[in-house]
Amino acid sequence: MHNHDILIRLRYALDIKNKDMVEIFKLGEIEVTMEEVMQMLTKPKDDYYEEYDDMDEADDGVNCNNMMLESFLNGLIIFKRGRQEPKPGQPQSPAPAVKHKESVNNILLKKLKIALSLTSEDMIDILEEAGVMITKGELSAILRKVGHRNYKECGDRYARNFLKGLTLRYRG
Repeated sequence: MHNHDILIRLRYALDIKNKDMVEIFKLGEIEVTMEEVMQMLTKPKDDYYEEYDDMDEADDGVNCNNMMLESFLNGLIIFKRGRQEPKPGQPQSPAPAVKHKESVNNILLKKLKIALSLTSEDMIDILEEAGVMITKGELSAILRKVGHRNYKECGDRYARNFLKGLTLRYRG
């Protein structure tokens, strides 16, 4: 799943207004204009666009790279829960968590869990609403840190269905 697809689905599921999208990016320490947000929320013309992932800007829209998506998710946490003051000795802003393209879905689920104050049971219920059965152990493996012996990569199926479940829960 591409980053702009995630943004589009997340914006729809949580009913986030365009003005709030700009504010969330700002809270995530990225300055974007309303026009750039609208371009990010526009799908490219053709469905197959492998080289689109590697570009910073496309002719038909602004590409949302991994850093921008992670900043948006960090901004969403602050938007929903408020800013947390760093503890002494802790860096001001967290280090980027998305190191590999494959871990984007894992980071998405982790940060949405934090932003929406969800428990593991809530996440399992949301996935069940979308028609996906997952055990608590499988969910725990997806939410683990990369490199942990029980870490499991989250596929597009889980991420897509989680966003679908959020839509069903928040939009009815």
